[in-house]
Amino acid sequence: MKDIYESPLASRYASKEMLRLFSPDKKFTTWRRLWIALARAEMELGLPITQDQIDEMEREKDHIDYDLAARKEKELRHDVMAHIHTYGASCPNAMPIIHLGATSCYVGDNTDIIIMGEALRLIRDKLVRILAALGRFADEYKALPTLGYTHYQAAQMVTVGKRATLWMNELLMDLEEVEYRLSNLKLLGCKGTTGTQASFLELFAGDQDKVLELDRKIAAEMGFDLVQPVSGQTYTRKVDSAILATLSGIAQSAHKFATDLRLLCHMKEVEEPFEKNQVGSSAMPYKRNPMRSERICALARYVISDAMNPAMTASTQWFERTLDDSANKRIAVSEAFLAVDAILNLYENVASNLVVHPKVIEKHIMEELPFMATENILMDAVKRGGDRQELHERIRTHSLAAGSKVKDEGLPNDLLERIAADPAFGLSREDVMAHLDPADYIGCCPQQVERFLWDYIQPVLDKYPEALQGVGAEIKV
Repeated sequence: MKDIYESPLASRYASKEMLRLFSPDKKFTTWRRLWIALARAEMELGLPITQDQIDEMEREKDHIDYDLAARKEKELRHDVMAHIHTYGASCPNAMPIIHLGATSCYVGDNTDIIIMGEALRLIRDKLVRILAALGRFADEYKALPTLGYTHYQAAQMVTVGKRATLWMNELLMDLEEVEYRLSNLKLLGCKGTTGTQASFLELFAGDQDKVLELDRKIAAEMGFDLVQPVSGQTYTRKVDSAILATLSGIAQSAHKFATDLRLLCHMKEVEEPFEKNQVGSSAMPYKRNPMRSERICALARYVISDAMNPAMTASTQWFERTLDDSANKRIAVSEAFLAVDAILNLYENVASNLVVHPKVIEKHIMEELPFMATENILMDAVKRGGDRQELHERIRTHSLAAGSKVKDEGLPNDLLERIAADPAFGLSREDVMAHLDPADYIGCCPQQVERFLWDYIQPVLDKYPEALQGVGAEIKV
């Protein structure tokens, strides 16, 4: 069928793993797992539910008649009730106790929390792999000088590897955010229609201890240590807002990386991978457009703007709940995860295959290095008896003249020749040119890279070895 709209996030961008998490099968089989957990906990706490009923539910939990569910939803105009009846049709003995005491948000909200948790773990592992790829890159190029830029104007030199640590540091912050969200993710539990657990208190004849134990049992079966301490019918939508803020942060970091790389591609210093038969432009066959980096930026802008949706939803919920969150939430949350997944897939591909052109980098350095070398030249001349203030003014005058040659006439930078020819400096041409080793201007960059990789990145790689199977877990420094 190609005559109806399909989401590019599903058809072009997101991974199968992430698409599976937000699939109907994942959603509705999780509903059934929650109904089983509810029934099992209620049975263990003394309600008249049998093991045979639970066994029947277990046998049928993965067998969903979607055609029947669609017919029931059209009839009942309620998705949860449609699936209760669909489940009950294949579990006739258990039908009377499915969803006993619960409200729709018991399955809907708890499922959302479960899926977001699994999706965050998938994203966490991808962040770790990108950190590993960039770590190897940073280590390899930790001592390769390159021009630093402030205001996109040439500034003091850095190294190619040191610049990569800036990208990595932001991803490290994102990883810490993801870890925090996961460590504080709480299941809604079974709180009832307004969060009072009144229906369960009725079922357990006023025994509040059993009501509390029901929450704990369900959470444990679903793999959670924590449940929301209080709620309305839903978990607070600030949970969605906080998680999408974390996803937005990842998108911001990726956009920064991809923007830097697009600028480097323009300068022909560092490029993203380009396949043998890849076409850069339909009109200009010589072009090597940075299409992966551009796609990262495009998707990142979408995620950053999408994060406003749950923030607005959280701020406009009425009392114990309204339903104007549902349609927005179905789209905003899932698509943010799918888009971030796509961004990280691209990021890992690019970071693992960056192409560096040292000769171009060196050429650009040598165009600017004469200006940068003037401070060292000044110090050298002063040591030989020169007047610092007089020489400073002479350097300023020579620099303006050399800059004019470069900018106005398109000629090479002749600043150092001018200085060597000026007797006030008392330096030979050899003395002046001795200050042109780029390695003298990179400061502590190699050592900074090594410390950062060893102190901050390697512990992350050691913490998540399962995320790095087949891609290398150790950075040599």
